[in-house]
Amino acid sequence: MRPLTDLPLDIGPGIKGVLFDIDDTLTTDGKLTAQAYAAMEELQRAGKWVVPITGRPAGWCDHIARMWPVDAVVGENGAFYFVHDTQGHRLVKRFVASESERRANRDKLSAICERILREVPGAAVASDQSYREADLAIDYCEDVPRLADADIDRIVAIMKEAGMRSKLSSIHVNGWFGDYDKLGMTRILMRERFGVDLDADRGSFVFIGDSPNDAPMFRYFPYSIGVANVQHFLSRLAAPPHYITRSRCGAGFAEAAHFLLGAGEI
Repeated sequence: MRPLTDLPLDIGPGIKGVLFDIDDTLTTDGKLTAQAYAAMEELQRAGKWVVPITGRPAGWCDHIARMWPVDAVVGENGAFYFVHDTQGHRLVKRFVASESERRANRDKLSAICERILREVPGAAVASDQSYREADLAIDYCEDVPRLADADIDRIVAIMKEAGMRSKLSSIHVNGWFGDYDKLGMTRILMRERFGVDLDADRGSFVFIGDSPNDAPMFRYFPYSIGVANVQHFLSRLAAPPHYITRSRCGAGFAEAAHFLLGAGEI
């Protein structure tokens, strides 16, 4: 990883969109700071598409799409995107799986959850689980004392044994049925809502993240940035970011935003 200041100084005006994780990338110690929120607004005012790409649930993403200074949101690690159509006064929801498929999968997720809680003492159902449409989130450090790495690995293993995809965020182990992830739904979002072929134009976007479930995005985007706390997960990252900020969490997000805007003298 190279320092953020190694980014080419002239890329700012050519960046069409800034994509980013939420927990411990935009937020700091579980809080959305004024500094980070203002950075989102500054990016949007500068004409950049602002899109959170998160593992957080549909219920949260409904609020985010409607009320934050964002152009869309991808949630539950790629299960859907939401876009608030301000002219039509409606929230556009695009899921990978149908409602009936999601309903059937939730029955299976419930049984797997019971097994995890039984076999991994100290693990808990994530506090936002009731707002989820497509995945299971197991808390390993958000509202519980942090589990040992071996226990986290056991949660991942149980999910994989059940035929689920599993990703580790900075707070949860997320698992779901289906062949999708953050990157796949980001491609769909950009094509369907913004008319962008991301494979042909990935150099016009920046991704900012902090944890293992961001690895596909780190690998894909030439201008991928990790906030400083990404270093805690280097041993678990299949692909690290290309650049890293000096500051951690939301302050690191703001640092990256201001660098991009300043580079173009916007």
